[in-house]
Amino acid sequence: MICPNKAKPGLRPFSQLQHPREVIRQFTPNWFAATMGTGVLALALAQLPVHIPGIHVFAEGLWLFNIVLFILFSVLYGARWVLYFDEARRIFGHSTVSMFFGTIPMGLATIINGFLVFGVPRWGSDMVQVAELLWWIDVAMALGFGVLIPYLMFTRQDHSIDQMTAVWLLPVVAAEVAAASGGLLAPHLSDTLAQFHVLITSYVLWAFSVPVAFSILTILILRMALHKLPHESMAASSWLALGPIGTGALGLLLLGADAPAIFAANGLGRIGEIVEGMGLISGVILWGVGLWWIVMALMITARYFRAGIPFNLGWWGFTFPLGVYSLATLRLGSVLHLAFFDVAGCVLVMLLALMWLIVGTRTVQGAYRGELFVSPCIAGLKK
Repeated sequence: MICPNKAKPGLRPFSQLQHPREVIRQFTPNWFAATMGTGVLALALAQLPVHIPGIHVFAEGLWLFNIVLFILFSVLYGARWVLYFDEARRIFGHSTVSMFFGTIPMGLATIINGFLVFGVPRWGSDMVQVAELLWWIDVAMALGFGVLIPYLMFTRQDHSIDQMTAVWLLPVVAAEVAAASGGLLAPHLSDTLAQFHVLITSYVLWAFSVPVAFSILTILILRMALHKLPHESMAASSWLALGPIGTGALGLLLLGADAPAIFAANGLGRIGEIVEGMGLISGVILWGVGLWWIVMALMITARYFRAGIPFNLGWWGFTFPLGVYSLATLRLGSVLHLAFFDVAGCVLVMLLALMWLIVGTRTVQGAYRGELFVSPCIAGLKK
């Protein structure tokens, strides 16, 4: 007889794991990509130029849920370093998983922006101080990972052009995501000198990231021309190239918007006007570059889906790049007052929401079964 109190293996949580503690042992930074996609959807929904009843409340709830996710993932990953230190440090030698360290500061950046978009209206100006503190922490992580991981690529890890994918961008792009957050944070600060410090730091972060990211994109185009598309398990990586382009455009638009007032308050009024104009024109140009990439990504993704691709956490790569490009599009619509960008932005946000639902559902299912808790950097090791 079958015991009625005993769940079937397929229905039991973590049925694909030998023991529930494998959740901690196999936990990797890849999971923070889920906080990136969830956070950027919340921000994008809040920026829609059309009024949809309840959409702002839903977006705020999504942001709060994202905070819970980020804390949970931080606890799990921290526990892995405490309980399985020798295995956890093997990540620095892995040529793919180590790239996902960049997802940690980028996930945090969406939470920081949410404190300004949702927190300030809800709880008052004290949330600005919270956002500022978290932003400097985010900056430190983005700078650290942006240097450490490429250094490990040059000195310890094994890489080849034919095995290259757009995940190389992840540790580098974190700095420009922090720059865009700085552009949103600066006008909320009450002290003009603090505004100036955040603004200049953000421009440095932008320059720290974007030229390097475009260098990687150049190599990536060559790699795909010579060696064709990556393995189907890396299908979502085709969208990652849209990330630095969309974030680069959004960062320049946000930084340029308040640059005249901030520079003028610090005795540099004429520079502020120049920076504003350069930010707008550069944002439009980068948006055009992103248009090429998004069309190419759609065509590549369609080809992958016809052949069939397995689900993995890399699918979250479909969300954040599309999200930041959507935000840049909506920002251009707001600044230029062109209906084209408003309509395009709404369509992109709808596509983002659909993709988030698909990937989120598959992630919950895979996490419940435990099949998504896999750490390639310890594959083959005995327990």
